[in-house]
Amino acid sequence: MQKRIAKRLGREVSVVGLGCWQLGADWGTVDEADALAVLHAAADHGVTFFDTADVYGDGRSETLVGQFLRERGDGITVATKMGRRAEQTVANYSRDHFRAWNDRSRTNLGVDILDLVQLHCPPAALYDTDEVFDSLDELVDEGRVAAYGVSVETVDEALKAIARPHVASVQIILNAFRLKPLEQVLPAADAAGVAIIARVPLASGLLSGRYTKDTTFGPDDHRTYNRHGEAFDVGETFSGVPYEEGLRAVERLRPLVPDGATMAQFALRWIVDLPQVSVVIPGARNAEQAAGNAAAAALAPLGDDVHAEVKAVYDELIRPYVHDRW
Repeated sequence: MQKRIAKRLGREVSVVGLGCWQLGADWGTVDEADALAVLHAAADHGVTFFDTADVYGDGRSETLVGQFLRERGDGITVATKMGRRAEQTVANYSRDHFRAWNDRSRTNLGVDILDLVQLHCPPAALYDTDEVFDSLDELVDEGRVAAYGVSVETVDEALKAIARPHVASVQIILNAFRLKPLEQVLPAADAAGVAIIARVPLASGLLSGRYTKDTTFGPDDHRTYNRHGEAFDVGETFSGVPYEEGLRAVERLRPLVPDGATMAQFALRWIVDLPQVSVVIPGARNAEQAAGNAAAAALAPLGDDVHAEVKAVYDELIRPYVHDRW
């Protein structure tokens, strides 16, 4: 597994990681045994970066990752996130709340120091609030966290986060259906030494190529209940792309998939080809998916002609829905 390092993050991580939202909630039920099998399968195939959050299953994902850490040993980097369990006001992103949230996550994960803690898509006004970042600096100074970053919704938020001198990472939606970060965010992060964590890399599964117009999702799956942003930002579900438009785009991309690779591996390799990306974090609901995602790192680079065709499909079918919104 190829590894990359960003200056501010200060640690080497596998270029393909594992997103652990599915192991907590909002994607249908994943039992404990299957969740642990996913975590171990990812590590068995070279994954060293695991991304979770305190809100995923209200701590269930963190707790499962903590059990995995006790079983697995050293060499693993865990990123968690904080803030979405509270009402989304800047006032709630306070020094006292940070300490309480930090204590809870350290307990759930069973660690003394969090490798990386990220503000979890906080209110837009927060990025202009010095006190928030001063409080995060205190968490580092006190040895509660090794580094901090921000998970963002928009390009503008990402650029403001990168401009903060101690932000180590920016987590942003980046996939073949969300190309806007390539214009300014990736170059700015590269120049500043900020890690880019590419999330929602398969557009909630659309880019796996496994879905059709007749596919249905369970009532406890955000792909059912958040199609129009009813529960949280609609950009988190299918990357904000209308489902049937996404299916059309997938069929246009399918001929680009290399022989012997899956559509999901192609979509992940497209991201890995971007040298400014530190790690891409696909999720998985079973060990087979986790292993298949990790294998994307071993594919050959896709080539300029393939990247040009991905952009052409984006410009024609996807850009009108997402480019000016996020």
